[in-house]
Amino acid sequence: MALWGGRFSTGPDEAFKLFNDSLPFDYQLAEQDIIGSVAWAGALKQVNVLNQQEYDDLVAALNKLLDEVKANPQAVAGAGHEDIHSYVESALIDKVGDLAKKLHTGRSRNDQVATDFRLWCRDTAEHILEAIAELKGEFIALAERELGTILPGYTHLQRAQPVLFSHWCMAYVEMLERDESRLTDAKNRMNYCPLGSGALAGTAYPIDRQTLAEGLGFTAATRNSLDAVSDRDFVVELLSCASISMIHLSRMAEDLIFYNSGEAGFIELSDGVTSGSSLMPQKKNPDALELIRGKTGRVFGAFSAMMMTLKALPLAYNKDMQEDKEGLFDAMPTWLACIHMAQACIKGIKVNADKTLAAAKGGHSNATELADYLVAKGIPFREGHHIVGTLVQMAISKGNNLEDLSLEQFKSVHSIFESDVYPVLEIDACIKARQALGGTSVEQVSNAIEYAKKNGK
Repeated sequence: MALWGGRFSTGPDEAFKLFNDSLPFDYQLAEQDIIGSVAWAGALKQVNVLNQQEYDDLVAALNKLLDEVKANPQAVAGAGHEDIHSYVESALIDKVGDLAKKLHTGRSRNDQVATDFRLWCRDTAEHILEAIAELKGEFIALAERELGTILPGYTHLQRAQPVLFSHWCMAYVEMLERDESRLTDAKNRMNYCPLGSGALAGTAYPIDRQTLAEGLGFTAATRNSLDAVSDRDFVVELLSCASISMIHLSRMAEDLIFYNSGEAGFIELSDGVTSGSSLMPQKKNPDALELIRGKTGRVFGAFSAMMMTLKALPLAYNKDMQEDKEGLFDAMPTWLACIHMAQACIKGIKVNADKTLAAAKGGHSNATELADYLVAKGIPFREGHHIVGTLVQMAISKGNNLEDLSLEQFKSVHSIFESDVYPVLEIDACIKARQALGGTSVEQVSNAIEYAKKNGK
């Protein structure tokens, strides 16, 4: 029987029931709904709605039900009830009879679902924070392992300046640290308890909502009942955090797909995160990375859909808000799976240091060092930039790198060049010169690694 059936002379038709029911997806809130119900039973006992024996019987039945849903959550999904709240109440009636009907005193499904959902989001955020920490650790381990390996750095997908491969690793550690910070902030903001807000106007019973909130691990109770039951900012924030993080994971995937290509050959991915072709026996495809890149759009879609659902909704609860769950229930596991898969990809990478070094030496990536050499000789940078550009044209025309030009060729462009230009053009000198904070020198990257390890990044 529907929780609201008394107002209606007939029940809903089958098509509407299928359209309306949320149990096929909100069964995932079963544990949280039961935990919230145990807390609410305690609040009702405090205001003498339940006596001690009734409270004990209800809590015992709820704990038994909690064990059952943990053991077989899929059985809940197909139980045929309207939503998870209806399921829990019906299962409780089966265990303790009419006593179960007292539990909903002073409570609405509106504040109930808002509480359940925040509890689920908080638990999920904790799991994702743990996964991000593990992924950061894998990047740091790779950075330590490859310290000294030189990689061509790119802008516009053109070779720009040499960097350490470890510097590339630590760039993603920085991104993941921001992902972690955003998610932690979102978790802190969502950690306020709506239970006791009723349908929209608050509960008529003198519930100590602060004690109730603290018992469920919340920072405090929400301060406005209208906002408490209609707020889904925490869903939008979680999806925003997921979307930004997936941007980072997708960029990482794209870098590694390129580095893994036959044209670059900078890295080799492990067999465990690649697949082959049904036709071409030689193929080893970076499927895990491509799927990370592809699933990014799926998470973006959930974020966009949630914002469109909330746009222009009047206060307080509206049935539109039932659409808050399916997108999040899909996006969060997708995000978590992508983090785990990124970790597996990073863990198994083999770096081909000879190829990365050869590529870094090509493309005249030491041109900026040559311009800096001229600045040290007293030539304004803009003029030096032009001189170096002329030398690059000369090197290209002769099929040489800058360091292969003779001193006479250098002097033919400007007389200021001396033999001391050649040490400046060595690739190790290019790396070593980047000594400022955040640079790609071995010293600075080593400092970044140590800082990340010390600060738990």
